[in-house]
Amino acid sequence: MASEDVGNRLVRLLSVRSEDLAAVWTDKVSGSLGGRVSRSEVQHELEELYTALVDALGHGDLDPHGEAFGEVRALLTELSRNRARQGFTPSETAVSIFALKEVLEPSLTAKNGDVQAYLSFAGLLDALGLFTIEVYARTREELIGAQAEQLLELSTPVVKLWDGVIGVPLVGTLDSSRTLVVMEKMLQALIDTGSEQAIIDITGVPAVDTEVAQHLLKTVVAARLMGAECTISGIRPQIAQTIVALGIDFGDIVTKATLADALRHALRRSGVTVSRAAAQAAAK
Repeated sequence: MASEDVGNRLVRLLSVRSEDLAAVWTDKVSGSLGGRVSRSEVQHELEELYTALVDALGHGDLDPHGEAFGEVRALLTELSRNRARQGFTPSETAVSIFALKEVLEPSLTAKNGDVQAYLSFAGLLDALGLFTIEVYARTREELIGAQAEQLLELSTPVVKLWDGVIGVPLVGTLDSSRTLVVMEKMLQALIDTGSEQAIIDITGVPAVDTEVAQHLLKTVVAARLMGAECTISGIRPQIAQTIVALGIDFGDIVTKATLADALRHALRRSGVTVSRAAAQAAAK
């Protein structure tokens, strides 16, 4: 059967009792979503999709990637992205398309042409359902990536400890991605505050290996290129032993056991003299 004939038969099947079919479709999809999306919202989405689908079929082209289905793909993209943001599963997203096959079945006649048209339509809906899953997957990846970036930002604060002195308290593992965020935020803070001293506190870093040390060295070098001096604080006995055992050379980088000691050193480099008690109080 020619695709144009199939398209015409499908348009006829979908046009007869179109309002009833759309209503049943809405009920099935709304029920599958467990009430997490209002029926009125589902109805609006599916009515637009139903109209666009009938219009596309009227062109006699059953290629889901063809020009005739551009509006259908656009609506499915919006629907899939919304479902991904709302926390639905890929199956709950794709059911918006797959349910239409079940809705159309009671409208079939015994005519061979209708059956063949339905089978072609089922294949078309399967392809469109896969399209929704692909869009859903891309959207979820984007959301996860954005959330990861936000977590990096939140887990890497830069604070002003004193006039001309900023601090970067690190907690957790320091990897390449996080090092880049630390470097960018620290350099920007140096510019914004006009500071010439920066303290990188690794008290919350559970372990220091060669990779972590290299990341710290890169950050210190970047700060020096901006004309600032860095001090690394939080060098606990276990950390010091590990650094020695690994043969890591921090060169002329100043290291201190506590943040208070590092702050006192940075203030002294800035020409400010403070007592140990004052430095400890400022570092809290």
